[in-house]
Amino acid sequence: MRNKQSNFHILIFRLCLILCIYFSLRLLFLFFNINYYSEVDLNTLLKSFIYGLRYDITAIVISNIFFISLHLLPFPYFYKKFYQRFLKILFFIVNIPLVLLSCIDIGLFQFTGKRSGFEIFKIMSFGNDFINTLPKMILDFWYLLLIFFGIIFLMYKYYPALKSINSNIQNKRNIFIDSIAGKVLLFFIFSALTFIGFRGGIQYKPLNILSASRYGTGKTTVLILNTPFVLFKTYGKQTLEDIHWMNDEESTKINSFIKLPSGRENFKSKNVVLIILESFGKEYIGSLNSYEGYTPFLDSLIGKSMIFQNAFANGKRSIEGIPAIVAGIPALMTDPFITSAYSSNSISTLPSLLRLKEYNSTFFHGGTNGTMGFDNFSKLSGFDHYFGRTEYNNDADFDGSWGIYDEPFLQRSALEINKMMQPFLATVFTLSSHHPYKIPERYVNQFARGTLPIHQSIRYADYSLKRFFETASKMPWYLNTLFVITADHTALSGSSFYQNSVGQLAIPILYFCPSDSALKGKSLVTTQHIDIFPSVLDYLGYDQKFFAFGKSVFAELSESMAVSYSNETYQLIQDNNVLILRNNEKNSFYNFAQDSLMKHELFGSDTVKEKMMEKKLKSFIQNFNHALIHNEMK
Repeated sequence: MRNKQSNFHILIFRLCLILCIYFSLRLLFLFFNINYYSEVDLNTLLKSFIYGLRYDITAIVISNIFFISLHLLPFPYFYKKFYQRFLKILFFIVNIPLVLLSCIDIGLFQFTGKRSGFEIFKIMSFGNDFINTLPKMILDFWYLLLIFFGIIFLMYKYYPALKSINSNIQNKRNIFIDSIAGKVLLFFIFSALTFIGFRGGIQYKPLNILSASRYGTGKTTVLILNTPFVLFKTYGKQTLEDIHWMNDEESTKINSFIKLPSGRENFKSKNVVLIILESFGKEYIGSLNSYEGYTPFLDSLIGKSMIFQNAFANGKRSIEGIPAIVAGIPALMTDPFITSAYSSNSISTLPSLLRLKEYNSTFFHGGTNGTMGFDNFSKLSGFDHYFGRTEYNNDADFDGSWGIYDEPFLQRSALEINKMMQPFLATVFTLSSHHPYKIPERYVNQFARGTLPIHQSIRYADYSLKRFFETASKMPWYLNTLFVITADHTALSGSSFYQNSVGQLAIPILYFCPSDSALKGKSLVTTQHIDIFPSVLDYLGYDQKFFAFGKSVFAELSESMAVSYSNETYQLIQDNNVLILRNNEKNSFYNFAQDSLMKHELFGSDTVKEKMMEKKLKSFIQNFNHALIHNEMK
């Protein structure tokens, strides 16, 4: 009779199978996002795969810890058929969901620019949104579904069974392995290796997301990581830490969130229409670049407006962009504010403060009511009314995925705004330029498709915006209105610059008032989403102090900047420089005006500037955490 292979050998074969799967998933991630890595040399990519093995091993050990334990424990019935069948079932129950999420993330990365963490389950928890868009997502990314089933088939076919392993070993006995002493020694060795694998090494602190920055920066960090690892490391991270990098007095002096009235002029009761364009990255706008672009109307409006050429989003998702724009809350934590532990905090917002000046307010969004919790957030923010797909009440204009097409919804929004009593605040959020980028059939041949799937829907949304202004310009409130136009975040990119950590946040922010000829020109001041809230109040001459994380772009002494956060890494953009803060890891410093692809690390070349920016960023984070933890945002 052939000698039975030891449980330790069997475990190695089975773990090697899943390690090969993880390696393949990283290869597929690179293949389907190859344009994102077009500027990365082959040697760096190969190193990323080698470094990534460490993260793969950690994710595998964490997810399969029970499976591993059942191989190490000296159960006498280990070789029984029922026990092996149970192990096989457990293997697939644990690993199939992680493979599925990894496949989903290959496509999702095109929109988020990062590995998905545990927040992906909160996105899926928005029931109707997920159910409505799932069929179209499956249709667009059908190949990922095929890949998923292909991987599961290979896992099933090549799962190391006892029979297949034992058929490849020699008839001779292994005296050491079969001895009690050998089994005990191997048990302790494998237990120690499992412990090390669970921690990700023998270093002082367990391996974490931030650790990937040691082996790669920017784009390669995402390649080194894997989705299951990020999922495990973001699980339960729903609260912030009260950081004390400096004393509170010094921190407040550097970044004070209490805004005092400028006193430059009396309050102007102008109407405010805030237009948020879905996925309108700066990349698509010709007048902000050196090519034609896809937004002829917006380009024409920019020529009549105050446009900020160095404007940035504070996040990469709509659920992060809306709180930043309306309430000035940046996305500086793993969870979006709307779904975070702090969503019930008292907050200062644009509609709540303008209500004190007897403004009426409405939030317009053509999406199905409940989408991303925007209807609930609008209430929390102080909007008097919410106008969505339900209030529109005509599904003849439903796009089949998200909600009402932009052109009819913007026309209806203009009519509804015309019914509002002045002064008013109207926030209008478009949706047709969101994936799946569907436009009405009658316009399919009118707008060229461009080089990316989003380009045609950008053209359509721009046309819808033109039609909105044509209608609004004939209404009595038009001349007495401040229009603010921005994007909620960026999306698909065909440019290397717009794929790096700076460019992927670049958006338009413009201020336009038909009756104010002085509000015109191009500004190089760095600004961000959270600056819109205080800037509007400053422009109107708001005469009370209030809380805001951002700063007014109209304040003479305002020190401009933009902050962001992704995968436990903070970023500060100021002037043409960007500082990347990784807590206890080495910072990165670049001049993206001279080095648009951020290939040349400048850390240590200008210590004065670096230290100043680091202190400013740390004070901002410290004050931000404190304000949310202690509910002091009002």
